[in-house]
Amino acid sequence: MTKDNQPIRLLVADDQHLIRHALRVMLDGLPEMAVVAEAATAGETVEQYALHRPDVAIMELRFPDVCGVDAIRDIRAQFLTARVVVLTTFHGDEDIFRALRAGAKAYLLKDATLDELTDCIRRVHHGEIIVPPAIGAKLAGRAAAQELTEREMEVLRRMVAGRSNKEVAADLYITEGTVKTHVNHILDKLGVHDRTQAVTTAITRGMVRMEFPPGGR
Repeated sequence: MTKDNQPIRLLVADDQHLIRHALRVMLDGLPEMAVVAEAATAGETVEQYALHRPDVAIMELRFPDVCGVDAIRDIRAQFLTARVVVLTTFHGDEDIFRALRAGAKAYLLKDATLDELTDCIRRVHHGEIIVPPAIGAKLAGRAAAQELTEREMEVLRRMVAGRSNKEVAADLYITEGTVKTHVNHILDKLGVHDRTQAVTTAITRGMVRMEFPPGGR
């Protein structure tokens, strides 16, 4: 309960209806918590947060419309004391880093137990930042890795989209030789040997966002 003996007011944001429903049923079943709003998109998450001002928002990191990181950033820009718990299946080090940098107070994976989630909510509500050991290890690994430059990220995104070196050169108005140099730097920094491995690593780490059809991932 809060200091005035009121339940912790929650916003649940996830693009999957069944997950929102399951979270509402589980959390509303606890006397110390109450789900006051739901959202299915990043845009709705920001709107519902502004409308209901929950004590804690529990949200997915990726939505069909806008990245959840942007929603966290928008919420925090309007409400400096906002407390957001990320609950997601995505565990790439870039996903974690960006979410926490945007202002999330906790990062949990969806294989967490109900006890772990409710404990996290309580602690975040009381002002703590929750980073489980496995998530912390991911962050440590990211800190040790070499960061890609903005231009290298532009090239990487096009690699993920399946663009050839020639096509990337045309897209960015640079020579094909320059693209090859950027690709070599990308491979070296990611610690991989070819473009396929680079693409796989970038997706796994959450360095690029995969586009999904509406209603699924």
